Amino acid sequence: MDQLSSQKDQSYLQHGANVAEGIAVIAHDEHRFSGPRHSHRQAQLLYAVDGVISLTTDSGTWVVPPSRAVWLPPNLEHATASHTNVQFRSLLIDVEGNAALPKECMVVEVTPLLRELILRLVSLAEKPDCQEMAQAVVRLLLLELTFLPAQPLNLQLPRHQALAAFCEIMRRDLAKSISIEDAAEALHMSRATLMRLFQRETGLSFGRWRQQARTLKALALLAEGRTILDVALECGYDSPSAFSAMFRRSLGRSPRDYFHTARAREEAP
Repeated sequence: MDQLSSQKDQSYLQHGANVAEGIAVIAHDEHRFSGPRHSHRQAQLLYAVDGVISLTTDSGTWVVPPSRAVWLPPNLEHATASHTNVQFRSLLIDVEGNAALPKECMVVEVTPLLRELILRLVSLAEKPDCQEMAQAVVRLLLLELTFLPAQPLNLQLPRHQALAAFCEIMRRDLAKSISIEDAAEALHMSRATLMRLFQRETGLSFGRWRQQARTLKALALLAEGRTILDVALECGYDSPSAFSAMFRRSLGRSPRDYFHTARAREEAP
């Protein structure tokens, strides 16, 4: 890809294609995707049609599997990436004057109707003579769009510099067993101090944060088609059964069924 084409692609990914007043759309299909850090003046609804997208801001990481979307408020700097084939559809929505909309990132459920409305808007972006239809779809989409959080698919990152660096080390090697006593010693803190700091900085206990990091890593690996055994071992579990039990407790379905169920929803008439 030459430099001019790359610049055009990045402009499209940041600004999209206008489809109706106050709405732009982005359709992106690629083997792997890693975008530069950027922001939009509009709010963004980022929907994973297929594959898993991770989105990172200064405050944390959100993972968007199929049949989910992530809501980003306006002007929030973020970077997006995928680990394998990905298809995503994104809406850029002008929310000026609407104080009721969320001011923070969250992963939300995509109902079958919301999915069809998102895809319909993308198709209408190629038909500039269909403004009346596009406006009708936008009105219905905003009525259907709810902000009830889906499963916990985010990982809060601490702002405390030393703790943030230690958490990054843990995320790079989730198979390594690290006790809270080991962590406290490495950070030159007492166990009680570390427990209080972790809860204050991330909203989670030390053990729960590490489990959440493993869950999100597992989603990305499963999306690549890795076996449950491989994923279990890479995420620090002694057996597929122990990993599957954790996964079911966290996300309500077994690892084997999670993407199968999501794709069945996408393919349903």
